[in-house]
Amino acid sequence: MSRVRAFLASSLDGFIAGEGDDLSWLPHPTPDEGDFGFGAFLSEIGALLMGRRSYGVVASFGGEWPHGDRTVLAATHRPLSASVPSVRALGGDAAALVAEARRAAAGKDVYVKGGKLLRQVLDAGLLDELTLTLVPVVLGRGRPLGAGLERRHGFSLGHVAQLPRGMVQLTYRRA
Repeated sequence: MSRVRAFLASSLDGFIAGEGDDLSWLPHPTPDEGDFGFGAFLSEIGALLMGRRSYGVVASFGGEWPHGDRTVLAATHRPLSASVPSVRALGGDAAALVAEARRAAAGKDVYVKGGKLLRQVLDAGLLDELTLTLVPVVLGRGRPLGAGLERRHGFSLGHVAQLPRGMVQLTYRRA
């Protein structure tokens, strides 16, 4: 069965976005640094399950859609005006969303993207793997990774990688 995975960055003080969804603190890889493992991660992904807010942020970047023709399911209860053919709106609880994403992934893994949605998937006990890249910056304010979780969640460390510019990437599996 496919895995449900997340790949995200966090400031040292636990924020996944700054105030107003600011992502300017995230490092942009250079050709000699590679992509911090994101390309290898994405090669195993068959579908993205993305929160409505995250979809809006990514769509606002303009330019070429970064997820190509990979299926993107945007979790929302409101109409979605998606200009990308591979994006469709999907409603329901975390279990229903993940089940549909697994079907769309056709045997490959599911990538959960977006803080609120990630917390819902965590609380439903459906996240198998979390890759977290710690960026050496303290934001002080923003969108925290775990705020609003219903309960504690245990993970075991699977892999540690030291990245350029003082970043550390930690991959955890559900305990």
